[in-house]
Amino acid sequence: MRDTPADLVSVKIGINLVNTDVMRLRAFGPAVHGFLDTIRDGHPTTPLLVASPTYCQIHEDTPGPGSFDPAALAVGQVRFRATGDPAERASGKLTLGVIRDELTRIVAQRAASDPHLHHIDGLDLYGKTDFAELPLPDGLHPDTPTHRRIAERFANRAFSADGPFAGHETA
Repeated sequence: MRDTPADLVSVKIGINLVNTDVMRLRAFGPAVHGFLDTIRDGHPTTPLLVASPTYCQIHEDTPGPGSFDPAALAVGQVRFRATGDPAERASGKLTLGVIRDELTRIVAQRAASDPHLHHIDGLDLYGKTDFAELPLPDGLHPDTPTHRRIAERFANRAFSADGPFAGHETA
């Protein structure tokens, strides 16, 4: 991303880190800072929008890793479940809620000296009430109507008159 020409940059960070259980809280903050530093090396003043994770019931408060749900597989369905224990958050395991809080903090901290850095809460794109209307079919991945909702909300917020990408055209 650092070396690819771009007028705008957006990144969404979170769900795969929880679902694969690849990182702990103590490493998450420095990793995000390093990632943003790398993007900024190539795009020092490009509008950069960091999106936190959208709603995913299985990982909101329960760490990963995620796995196939054997009961669903037994009846020919593909569903996912979180295999972590919510108590493991105390030892630094990540949940989507933890990641959202950290990204909000990190972006606010950095935005104090980087006026081109912005944040959008993934719950504003697809939240708990959306899940009630458009549940994730396998418990983890959005379907086509859900992707459309997320994309429309992202475009409306990012490209609005007061949004971080104001003045740029949507494709």
